[in-house]
Amino acid sequence: MSGMAGAAPNVSWWKEPTRDQWYAYFAAWMGWTLDAFDFTIFLLIMLPISQEFHVPLTAVTAVFAVTLWLRLLGATAAGWLADRWGRKAPLMISILWYSICNLLAGFSPSFGVLFLFRALLGIGMGAEWPAGAALAMESWPARSRGLMSGVLQGSWGLGYALSAAAYGFLYAPLEAMGKGYGWRGMLILGVLPALACVWIRLYVKEPEVWAGNQRIQAQTKREVKLPLLAIFRRQYLWNTLTGCLWMAANFCVYYAIWALPGTYLQKELGWTPAMVATPLFWGNILVFISSTFWGGLSDRIGRRWALMIPCTVAIFITPIYLTTTAPLVFTFGFLLQALIVGGKDTLNPAWLSERFPTEIRATAAGFVYHQGAIWGGFVAPVLTWLAVNQGMGFAKPMMFATMGSLVVLVIAVFLGPETKGKVLTADLEIFEREEYP
Repeated sequence: MSGMAGAAPNVSWWKEPTRDQWYAYFAAWMGWTLDAFDFTIFLLIMLPISQEFHVPLTAVTAVFAVTLWLRLLGATAAGWLADRWGRKAPLMISILWYSICNLLAGFSPSFGVLFLFRALLGIGMGAEWPAGAALAMESWPARSRGLMSGVLQGSWGLGYALSAAAYGFLYAPLEAMGKGYGWRGMLILGVLPALACVWIRLYVKEPEVWAGNQRIQAQTKREVKLPLLAIFRRQYLWNTLTGCLWMAANFCVYYAIWALPGTYLQKELGWTPAMVATPLFWGNILVFISSTFWGGLSDRIGRRWALMIPCTVAIFITPIYLTTTAPLVFTFGFLLQALIVGGKDTLNPAWLSERFPTEIRATAAGFVYHQGAIWGGFVAPVLTWLAVNQGMGFAKPMMFATMGSLVVLVIAVFLGPETKGKVLTADLEIFEREEYP
């Protein structure tokens, strides 16, 4: 049975993992950070793409939404593969997938071809998370799993910052070489993550928890062939439903905060690109710091409190930067929000992994997490419609969506299970309470 961690060993937490456990964690971290790079680089080059192909900017933003929606397809498929074949293979396939799609998008002869490959990138993007999260969390000791969950998830901000740095240093020189070279070069850079697959193939091993579970299934001849259906069975239904509500609110909070500030600041407040870049770049660095802090704290105060505290505080921070037109006040409030609300994602890998048994873990975590992307994909279009078509401006819709989604997030977290210190084992748990077809 999956139990709770006993007394902490008399060693520092970073010395407790073995070399193989560090390798597995680094593989997941690398896949997620580079995934963020490939996805967010597109957010910085939408305008030149619209100019190159003579299409409305709204058509280019539609690529962003479709990419998000296709994440659920990739996550569900990769989760099933990870539970059946192992964590390594789907992770490598996903990295190759989104890297090659970005490369092909960079050579697109038309907007339709670009749309196709960036949309397909969403499948690989979604596929990376369940395989990587399961690999990292199953390989890591329970004592510091919350901390390393925060480092892993918070590294999305590092990937975003990396894409911003590449854009800042390389876009202008590439564009000077010829029209279209700038945005194409940014996308072609996205093939570099494929090199990570060589390292994963050579050095990363499957988690012993998963390997042991597979041996038990084979010995007992009780294989779980349809893990997606299993997460809706009676013993896991509450975890699934509260997890889906948590992730739906989580994605809505993220895109209410991060999707439209650039448009708002330039269109309504008249900020220059350099002014806009300042809070966005440093905000992503603060997200990483926040995720790491609250992840480590969750190993002490519990999973639920480590999420409810920052999200509750963030509700009251939101009006600070969305009820002002003063640049300094906005920047201060936005960075404070990033520092606090960045903790909302810290336990996405750990808490979702701890909610479900080994034989369905990747499928469950992948589905629950990425169904939130469906809801998140609607945020930017809806808020833009309210801002432009209903004459509300961007600040009010952003503020109400952020605060409302945070309230729902806190409620969903409160309703979830407390799993701090849970030991992930190879036991075949799904058959313990009732038969599974």
